Amino acid sequence: MDRRKFVQTAAALTVMSTMRADADTRLPIKMAVEYNMLPTKISIMERFQLARDCGFERIECPTTRDQGDAEKMKAASEKTGLPIHSVMNMDHWDYPFSSADPAVVERSLEGARVSMHNAHLWGASTVLLVPAVVNAQTTYKEAYERSQVAIRKLIPLADELNVTLALEEVWNKFLLSPLEFARYIDEYHTPRVRAYFDVGNVVLYGYPQDWIRVLGKRIAKLHIKDFSFRRQKGTDNSVAAWVPLGEGDIDWSAVYTALRDIGYEGAATLELDPGDAAYLKEMRRRFGLILSGELPKKA
Repeated sequence: MDRRKFVQTAAALTVMSTMRADADTRLPIKMAVEYNMLPTKISIMERFQLARDCGFERIECPTTRDQGDAEKMKAASEKTGLPIHSVMNMDHWDYPFSSADPAVVERSLEGARVSMHNAHLWGASTVLLVPAVVNAQTTYKEAYERSQVAIRKLIPLADELNVTLALEEVWNKFLLSPLEFARYIDEYHTPRVRAYFDVGNVVLYGYPQDWIRVLGKRIAKLHIKDFSFRRQKGTDNSVAAWVPLGEGDIDWSAVYTALRDIGYEGAATLELDPGDAAYLKEMRRRFGLILSGELPKKA
């Protein structure tokens, strides 16, 4: 985002949140950062150290096919004391589990297996999967049925490697209500398949606090980001955009209460635009305010 605007907004949020919460109001959630939020022009070790220096307690890393890089990530995690808690699978969009082409589905399964072995190497407890993609070639019913057939093939390896397959709701025209998402997960009949709930992804058609309460203990991990959907003043045009925490339409106080009510105690990962150390520290600060129930509803 524009640096001047960022600095001004950060200052405003600081003024609006001068009261500190009591220790027992802080949700028992570990604050994680998405690996791709970190600067790309520094080494793997430097990226982990920067995340640690900015106050993050966990990190989520992408599918890493290069074994040398995977080992470097493990070493960086161990040296900096920053655990890798989850793996962001990377093949499920280009090669969806819901494809009618067996070769495409196998490519997706192969990518998921790489992610699961990454998780086992790194000590991560979850692999994030996009379960299906509905498009002009794939109906909703086909996406539902094909994806369950494919993902069930991964469960034996998940058992072997002690990894949870955490399914995320994204803008894929699939799993459009919390009731359906809960049903979809329950139909696997295994604790190895749970939800990776993204707070920002449902704002266009729902309320995150509602989804959190419906999904409840099915939630294995969380993605945290903010989203704005506003009408341009004086026009009939709408503007939708991902925005820094506290600058969008999410009622973070309601999200805090819902997470407290379901007793969520896992990790939550920031998934925002990349930025420098100042930006990362400010997003980490706002993240902390969310988990203490202190972030203002609007910046």
